[in-house]
Amino acid sequence: MVARKTGKNPNVLPKDDSAYSLIGKYFILNLLLLFLYTILFLLFPEIISETFKINILDYFPFKLIGILLMFISWIWVLTAQHHMKNSWRIGIDKNSPTELVTSGLFKYSRNPVFLGMMISLTGLLFLLPNFISLVFLLVGTLLMQIQIRLEEEFLIKQHGDVYSDYKNRVRRFI
Repeated sequence: MVARKTGKNPNVLPKDDSAYSLIGKYFILNLLLLFLYTILFLLFPEIISETFKINILDYFPFKLIGILLMFISWIWVLTAQHHMKNSWRIGIDKNSPTELVTSGLFKYSRNPVFLGMMISLTGLLFLLPNFISLVFLLVGTLLMQIQIRLEEEFLIKQHGDVYSDYKNRVRRFI
């Protein structure tokens, strides 16, 4: 939708040899592996759910909480992306300055999309309590933390005091 409205591809991850590009590549790899993991679970649910199980989380109430977290996070992420309107990007767009979004969910969190993604990965861990899901949560959270800090550095340069004031008023997550 953003591409249609703006005429530009919202995926602006660099394709060079920088550390930022490497983080983007790991992020995409993590998402592809997560997609593969989901497909494998659909094809072989018993094998996937039993492999490297974390027994302390393997109770029906946790599975329900996991489903609920994943559903809520899906709605949350879609809402946050909607609030971003034409400012939504995958990566840092240094060539097309965007408006700083501080309304909607961004009144409560500077990073509601990443917050929703972390909640979703937590839900996955509750739904499929094994070390594979735990690794996705840990690696995903680490990559998001790095990406957030890169974006914050860029936003300070792009928006100056306006972003600094926003950063002082609104927490990184909640």
